[in-house]
Amino acid sequence: MGGVIDSPARAGGALVVGAHVADASTERLDELLGELPEDLLRQVFTHSSWSERRSDSYERLAFLGDSVLGLAVSSHLYPRLEADRFGAGRMTKIRGQAVSGAACREVAERLGIPERLRAAAPPGGAREVAAALHTERVLASVLEAAIGACYLNSGYEPTAAAVVQAFEPEIEIALEHPVDFKSTLQELLARRGSRAEYEVARELGPAHRKSFDVVVRAGGEPLGSGHGPSKKHAEQQAAREALERIRDHAEQGPEPR
Repeated sequence: MGGVIDSPARAGGALVVGAHVADASTERLDELLGELPEDLLRQVFTHSSWSERRSDSYERLAFLGDSVLGLAVSSHLYPRLEADRFGAGRMTKIRGQAVSGAACREVAERLGIPERLRAAAPPGGAREVAAALHTERVLASVLEAAIGACYLNSGYEPTAAAVVQAFEPEIEIALEHPVDFKSTLQELLARRGSRAEYEVARELGPAHRKSFDVVVRAGGEPLGSGHGPSKKHAEQQAAREALERIRDHAEQGPEPR
């Protein structure tokens, strides 16, 4: 663990994020966060329920940060994985595990995002914060928003380097212990007396370059959806989303609106 890093604090009624203990893996990303202008930093840690305008929340930044995260990890993995052993499908599974909701939550906690959210909450927002801190989806989205904001302020190269450093533990776990999301979901549902059923919802593109949208259901209820260049890949993505939703529901229940 690193030392205590002072997160950006601003007086005069402006945003005060507080201090946290920086993990060595997130030090570079923490530094980039410290360089954000006040308005961008405020948006990173603003839940949609705390603002009259939804556009002032972290959601748009999270959309951008998700893409930056995926590209950064993909670019890091590509030269490391031998072409003869790692095809596109296998590489996609490894990347998917490395940047999954569970992985993002781990990085978010190392970066001190729960403490930052508590400090940024408006008066009377303690209940929403307490609920959000138990929701994987919220912590992952705020982390992605932080990445998106760093990209806007510092550019791609510094942000990508910081992202790869922050996700290095998760990347190594994905390389050493890859997860089969379909098998994991089926085992979970079997314990509940149910089973996963996959349906191709849509086929896109010409015959030589098709892609697929797949929905996974249990007992007729949709649990997740996925998209990919093959049915198997799309099914894995759908299973991964289903597992994350089931985990969110078990931990917290409905996300605060």
